Amino acid sequence: MYPFIRLGTGIGKSIYHTLKGDTLGVTDTGEVSFVCNINDIDNFLEMNNGRILTLFDLGRNDFAIRTGLGKKLIANRWGLVVAGSTIQYRKRIRLFDKITIKTRICAIDERWFYIEQTMYAKGVPTSHALLRTGVTNLMSGKVIDTKQVLDALGVSGLDIPPDKWVQAWIDADKLRPFPNE
Repeated sequence: MYPFIRLGTGIGKSIYHTLKGDTLGVTDTGEVSFVCNINDIDNFLEMNNGRILTLFDLGRNDFAIRTGLGKKLIANRWGLVVAGSTIQYRKRIRLFDKITIKTRICAIDERWFYIEQTMYAKGVPTSHALLRTGVTNLMSGKVIDTKQVLDALGVSGLDIPPDKWVQAWIDADKLRPFPNE
């Protein structure tokens, strides 16, 4: 089940931080923390890989709210979309481990924002994700050019070219066939 209570609590905390002036710039790294609870673990008594991706969602929500994107989404009737992702899992997260998620934009092109997220437990990186994300028009469903989004956020002309590893994933993903049926 989706963690709606965590979502609501997280949105509340993000808004509270923003009201206190604890905002983020688009080039900053956001950070949120959770505790691995009984709803997060699988039959191997560790955090489920799907739950990790879901908690990364919550990290991106915090980032969007604290950078001011959340307000722009509402004002412009925009939404967020994940168009692709890759993830590495390295360490297990056990019940009641405190985890921290760090979120940052690691590249921008004409259409996509590339988000890097890392999950830590006990100060050690446990998983690392790269996501191709976009801002969409809620009415048409079409992805909005990143320039328009950056202009709305007041950071026109921001250029974050991809590191080699990010560009390699972008290039490799273009070669991947998508099923026709």
